[in-house]
Amino acid sequence: MIYLFHGSDVGKARAKAFAWVSAARAKAPDAAYIRLQGKEISEAALYDAIGSQGLFFSKSLILIDDPFSDSEAGETVLALLDELAKSENPVAILSPKLLAAQAKKLEAVATKVFKEEAVPKRARGFNGPLVNALAAKSGPLLWQEIQKAERQGDAPELVHGLLHWKARDMMQKGGTKWSKQEARALSVELIELVSRARSGDLPLSESLERFALTL
Repeated sequence: MIYLFHGSDVGKARAKAFAWVSAARAKAPDAAYIRLQGKEISEAALYDAIGSQGLFFSKSLILIDDPFSDSEAGETVLALLDELAKSENPVAILSPKLLAAQAKKLEAVATKVFKEEAVPKRARGFNGPLVNALAAKSGPLLWQEIQKAERQGDAPELVHGLLHWKARDMMQKGGTKWSKQEARALSVELIELVSRARSGDLPLSESLERFALTL
């Protein structure tokens, strides 16, 4: 019987596999535990593993660790899949980042599959609500948007860059709440805010929040 652990999130896949091994060993502490990795994975070693028994227990627990990191080991595992699947000994195959063809072959014979996929980081688009809050001259709303942006992972420098871009944009076009002269003064204030943060006066994130609350 094969238990397959794979997926693009290497850390989670490995953690899941070793948690499973730990739980299995806790249930059968007298069972022999065999871990094969790298060059240790050979036809002879696999046959010995699936046929082995513990001293006080009829089954052994086998972990085949990342066989496809070595091309020869990976081919050996694929060649013996049927024998591994038929074994009475539980066989855990830990192999993150499998190729699609490899995953298909292993999943077809596995008793259970554990797949841990990394969640892709979504590229954040232009933060319209942030710059709109500045354009609306709404301090409380701007403070909320700054807080929200930082919770979503935006660096203070990015937040500041957008606000300064909007100030310069209003210098050229004006706005309903800002005259061009006021926007120019706003641009200077934002530049000075960064200078003070760099001098150690106050961290940029806190400076931005204070700026919003005094808008």
